[in-house]
Amino acid sequence: MGSEVNKSKILSSLLWKLLERSGSQGVQFVVQVILARLLLPQEYGIIAIVMVFVLLANVFVQSGFNTALIQKKEVDELDFSSVFYLSLGVAGLLYGLIFLGAPFIASFYSQPMLVPVLRVVSLTLFIGALNSVQNAYVARHMLFKRLFVSSLGAVLVSGLVGIAMAFYGLGVWALVAQQLTNQLVIAMILWFTVKWRPHLLLSLKRLKVLFDYAGKLIASALIDTLYRDLSALIIGKMYVPAMLGFYNRGRQFPELMVTNINGSIQSVMLPALSAHQEDRKRVKEMMRRAIVSSSFLIFPMMVGMAVVARPLVLVLLTDKWLPAVPFLQIACLTYALMPIHTANLQAINAMGRSDIFLKLEVIKKIYGLIILGVSLPFGVYAIALGQGVNSLISSFVNAYPNKRLLNYSYREQLMDIMPALFISGLMGGLIYGFYLLKMQAGLLLLVQVGAGLIIYIGLAMVFKIECFNYLVTTMKQLLEKRKD
Repeated sequence: MGSEVNKSKILSSLLWKLLERSGSQGVQFVVQVILARLLLPQEYGIIAIVMVFVLLANVFVQSGFNTALIQKKEVDELDFSSVFYLSLGVAGLLYGLIFLGAPFIASFYSQPMLVPVLRVVSLTLFIGALNSVQNAYVARHMLFKRLFVSSLGAVLVSGLVGIAMAFYGLGVWALVAQQLTNQLVIAMILWFTVKWRPHLLLSLKRLKVLFDYAGKLIASALIDTLYRDLSALIIGKMYVPAMLGFYNRGRQFPELMVTNINGSIQSVMLPALSAHQEDRKRVKEMMRRAIVSSSFLIFPMMVGMAVVARPLVLVLLTDKWLPAVPFLQIACLTYALMPIHTANLQAINAMGRSDIFLKLEVIKKIYGLIILGVSLPFGVYAIALGQGVNSLISSFVNAYPNKRLLNYSYREQLMDIMPALFISGLMGGLIYGFYLLKMQAGLLLLVQVGAGLIIYIGLAMVFKIECFNYLVTTMKQLLEKRKD
């Protein structure tokens, strides 16, 4: 795989992955705004509780083995088919457990509606078993153009279904239908656009080899998902569903933007770094470029969104969602650090050190639970703030192994992100000043966003930020290549 992965292919794959994320999540953003206007916060709270259990189940269905298929140097049809049938069997087992456990979960949260909703949404586990192997095939062969088509098509169709059902007053079922339709359309489009098909092949020996790597990732993902969604479970139990709706809505906007860029880089990084896993100098160079580039793009977005949070919520979601503003601002600070987390962890995975990855997850969740326990008595906003503190500490923890593995020190990483951090902070301070003008919310939002974009690009040019020039040059090269 290594000889096939060159700079041109990496950049082309990254471009298609960015287009896939940007297109699908751009449409999803519009859909979510419309749905938020049509639905109530408590309905979002119900679906948030349901998705915690579905995401936990998906850890066993989709996490670990698909990554192992990407990371392993040599794979064949026996590996892909074996993973598919294992994932399908696990999906069936977990669906049975969720179906039987739904009444107990609904009783615990005093929400009878959870029973049918949980049972229906969990059907996505079966579709996810197929999607996970298809995605591994796509990532391994750098066929990200196929994901662009499937993701965009799925978001469009599922968005229209969800909006239509919400418009006709079907409430939480609009969100349920959206989830199911999205996964189903992705599977259908990939079925016709990707050559891979499951064969009647199964090898326990191959699964055992893959499990040596994947098992630690599954454990890591389970720990991470449990911790990440523990806050939602606690808020859903201690407060009314509407508060959980505000909490999730505040996180959703920054999460949507960050996963667009960070997720694109992450998807391309693993196969690219894995191809050079024996050349540590090359892995470090690629990792540094990923950190610098994603920080340059994500920092200004998160700083800017935190500054314009109030007019953003008023204009897009109306005043019924104003309690989500503090959650949005805190989430911006939390998600701003994602590029550092991702690059460090993907480098560790690419070198086959899933054992280190698992150890890091255990360490992070130990102090994460301590932070959660300390913040819990102070209310839901303190819980959200604690996650921001946790993200900051985790930046150092995730970077620690690469001091030894890649000779990539804390100082080097800090110096790599400092230019983007500096001009982002400067830009944020300048656009915050527009609040003094007492404009109407819509006009204020428009002025702040426009001014922020101009100021950030201007500062990048004035201070001669290397990454800005690199990105501009790279885009020109890709466009010229497309023309040829």
